Amino acid sequence: MNFSPVFIRRKTLLAAFLALFLFLGVLLPSAHADSSLSSPASAPKNLSPETAQVFLDEFFNSQQALPHYVGASVIIVKDGKVIAEKGYGYSDLEEKSPVDPKKTAFRIASVSKTFTAVAIMQLVEQGKIGLTNDLKTYIPGLEFDNPYDKPVTIENLLTHTTGFEIRDPKVEDIHADFDKYISMEDYVQEHMPPVVREPGSSYMYDNFASLLLGLVVQNVSGEPFESYMQKHVFEPLGMQNSGFMLNDQFKKQLSIAYDAARNPIDLYALSPAPMPQGGMNSTAEDIGKFMIAFLNGGTDGKNRILNETTVKSMETYRSEVHPLLPDTTYGFESPFQIPGAGSSSKIITKAGDLIGFSSYLFLIPEQNTGVFLTYNQTGALRNLFYPAFISAFFPKYAEPAKFNSYEPQTAEELQRYAGLYSDLRLKTIVSKLKDENDQAGKMEISDAYLGSRTLIQVDDNLFMDELTGQFTGFKENADGSIYMKEPYLNPFGYEKKGAKAAGFKDVRPGSAYGMFIYGLQSLGHYSNDGSTNFHPKNALTRAEFIQEILELSGIPQSKTKPNTDSDWAAHSAAGYIQAGYEIGMIEGAEEKRFKPDQVITRQEAAVLLWRIYKQQYPEQLFSNVKLSGKTDTWAVPAVQMMIALGLYGPEVKLQGNGSANYQSEKPLIRQEAAALMYRLLTQPTDQIVAELAKEQETVTANQPDATNQ
Repeated sequence: MNFSPVFIRRKTLLAAFLALFLFLGVLLPSAHADSSLSSPASAPKNLSPETAQVFLDEFFNSQQALPHYVGASVIIVKDGKVIAEKGYGYSDLEEKSPVDPKKTAFRIASVSKTFTAVAIMQLVEQGKIGLTNDLKTYIPGLEFDNPYDKPVTIENLLTHTTGFEIRDPKVEDIHADFDKYISMEDYVQEHMPPVVREPGSSYMYDNFASLLLGLVVQNVSGEPFESYMQKHVFEPLGMQNSGFMLNDQFKKQLSIAYDAARNPIDLYALSPAPMPQGGMNSTAEDIGKFMIAFLNGGTDGKNRILNETTVKSMETYRSEVHPLLPDTTYGFESPFQIPGAGSSSKIITKAGDLIGFSSYLFLIPEQNTGVFLTYNQTGALRNLFYPAFISAFFPKYAEPAKFNSYEPQTAEELQRYAGLYSDLRLKTIVSKLKDENDQAGKMEISDAYLGSRTLIQVDDNLFMDELTGQFTGFKENADGSIYMKEPYLNPFGYEKKGAKAAGFKDVRPGSAYGMFIYGLQSLGHYSNDGSTNFHPKNALTRAEFIQEILELSGIPQSKTKPNTDSDWAAHSAAGYIQAGYEIGMIEGAEEKRFKPDQVITRQEAAVLLWRIYKQQYPEQLFSNVKLSGKTDTWAVPAVQMMIALGLYGPEVKLQGNGSANYQSEKPLIRQEAAALMYRLLTQPTDQIVAELAKEQETVTANQPDATNQ
């Protein structure tokens, strides 16, 4: 199959899109861990134009910060004035065009949600919207499943507590067709999610909720959303370089976006248009104007966009698992945790990410201070900046929390927390909790990104982890559901404890594969019906394997129709097979023969996964793995990787000489696939790879230099 230039560009965007979510799922945890490097609370510096400028210059020129941006723009306001405003690096690296905080626009991504919330609150002030009213009141004809007695309210939308099934942007929503136009109404009708949790019961970062809020603004005001924002928010504050549409002005004004390797990313468009949840373009100077007005009770001294009481309501957190772990306000979210201090409820923030762009807005109302940082390389710069700024100027928010004397719960009492948890938004984020050697007040938590660490109980439903001194909290609802909020993997939402596995009629509780099968059943990857059979010894077909792996990874079926003469075109798993080709998991599409119903061998399955992993891990790291038994030459690197990363079940045993027989040519059966998928979710592969790299460096360093022999 020959790919047209359009398809090649689409595939490049797809790769960037997937890389973004890989970043959010893998690199963000380490970024949060890096925040622990901030210095402990000390005597504060007075925030003035002079001290702010010194701080900014030192920070952005530091060895810690430089790798995390190509160009950055920052503004600090206090007491109604701009304290500091400066650009660093380049908006166009090739042309060496410097960032201008007054003129260089950035995609501020989810910081857009704050402005959408402002529009909603304006209409609340006017009595046109009721916060506790049913969403459907304002979107006539909107239908979706809701099995609960509670409606989804405007307040639920504002606080990310809708209970909706996740609806993040799709691959096709980020594209290079600038003439393509999908309205908010059409997008909502096509993608409207059902309610799967009781509204108000849990916090899950919800992009779709803010899209619905934008549609509510449009319907209630009678004005197109983008026009409403210009007329009632941007123009009153003199924000002349802000907007929700990628018009000619912003095509010229936007900074170029860059990937992690500092390669430029082509300009792209977004659907729907406008995108209330993440489509706003702006400059640091314009966001500074907004921060001044917000901190001044909703006015810049000339024009008012909000009443003072409304501003106060937007500064108030509406849910929490613990006072040190608040969730959201109307339009803002809690700040990054500072080790030992947690997330201060005195600070409100909003973060945003799109391909090639990251931003962070944070306000400290009682200090009448606001900061906005935006940069053209998706990454962890903000995670370093925030604790450094707080420690320098407002260290009281970084002081270790003080707790009353607390009697730790017994290991038996803590058992209610034990089990597998999956993130409500990113299902591939899975945490495993168990008691730590029957010790009172201690739990062990482990995941695929950070490995294992100990949680030490410090308060009711609150634990401090030994890794950095950050907090993990639990929330128990009346229906028995348990949610966890932790600081690393996805602090903008909860993980939910899996249901008790009902088991299968043909899987014995003592089976060597029971832990894997029951674990995936608990997480909802298998039907939780104890009256059914699992068929653990049945072999998987190629199509079944591809579908199960992509479903596990949250990667949707491709909407691209396969060639009609391909052997998977009419297959029930055609969308997954096509997606496998598009992400590089399957190769040889031009041959038009995948043999979807052929039983897949263990080495074939390994190669499909290896093609994804080798984009992240260099295959030479695994070249010293010894194999016994027979493995075809083309599959050796893949099988070596699977052994090194521990991605297998009890069927593989290491031999006395350090080799392993992967049983490469045997069919992959269902119980073995269950063990593999369980390991994909829980095995700390990043740590394993880091250790392998360290070992190889040590060996290389100890080898004699051939030039001296």
